[in-house]
Amino acid sequence: MEEQILLLKQEAINAFSAATKMEELESLKAKYLGRKGQLNSLLKRLPTMPQEVRPTLGKLLNQVKSDLENVFEEQTARLRRAELQAKLESEKIDITMPGLPFDAGNRHVLTAITQEIIDIFSGMGFEIAEGPEVETDQNNFVALNIPKDHPARDMQQTFYITSEILLRTHTSPVQIRGMRARYPRLPVRLIAPGTVYRRDQADARHSPIFHQVEGLAIGEGVRFSDLKGTLLVFARRMFGPDTVIRMRPSYFPFTEPSAEVDVSCTVCKGKGCRTCGGSGWLEILGSGMVHPSVIRNGGYDPERVTGFAFGMGVERIAMLKYGIDDLRLFLLNDIRFLSQFH
Repeated sequence: MEEQILLLKQEAINAFSAATKMEELESLKAKYLGRKGQLNSLLKRLPTMPQEVRPTLGKLLNQVKSDLENVFEEQTARLRRAELQAKLESEKIDITMPGLPFDAGNRHVLTAITQEIIDIFSGMGFEIAEGPEVETDQNNFVALNIPKDHPARDMQQTFYITSEILLRTHTSPVQIRGMRARYPRLPVRLIAPGTVYRRDQADARHSPIFHQVEGLAIGEGVRFSDLKGTLLVFARRMFGPDTVIRMRPSYFPFTEPSAEVDVSCTVCKGKGCRTCGGSGWLEILGSGMVHPSVIRNGGYDPERVTGFAFGMGVERIAMLKYGIDDLRLFLLNDIRFLSQFH
């Protein structure tokens, strides 16, 4: 039996040393050193051996087991070092290779235009005001001189959540909230940028979600000429110092008198071209003197103060400034389109 033990020892050492993978080495350990392994089988035969050889054989078996465990640990360490080295070789980085290009992000063109509008009006003393996108019918319509039976509601296809809660159709409710929050302070000058919603079909000129910036100025002696001067300054800073504006009579329930505002065509400079339909003018926004009812709903006395208001679509301003002919381009997330405005 002693010879058999020594032969098994040598066989196991050779097998352990020849293993090239950890899975193979673990399998060999189970074969030779496991509970059902060959060495344990010899150990179970020890009680059948003559009494006088049992101590010698037992000692030899324990020694062989210890030796094989040491060989197993050494081979395990060797294989792990080899695996680590192979991994380091395969994942080695050549620091002499050129780096990969990384395109830095930038603001969306609508964000940039909104910020430009804000900067222009902030420079004229207007402060930024914000309000919720989910509004009450009272703030969105009634307080703006548009009662429930008013035909002007037909101009705005509205997303209603309940009969009294809706997604705001314009940022004009911020004007009501702004006046109430600032009363009795005078003058009030604020601009309200934000997202608005209407049930429009998406096409080259319409979208169910778009962006507006509205402005409001309330104070003693505010006149229509103040409105015109303010909008002229805005137009020239946005479209260039040679820009001129014209104001055409219009109708809005929250202003009286009201006017549509045009700028000289950004392409032909007022001479007439395809972009402006030969007229030399491009419409940019609506405006007017704040209706006395709206001033009263904001908390102020229309007998004491007057005011003007205006509202513009951010997409409209961007389309005119950059000659874009389809509003849907702003929503496609096409990097080829958006990268032109960096």
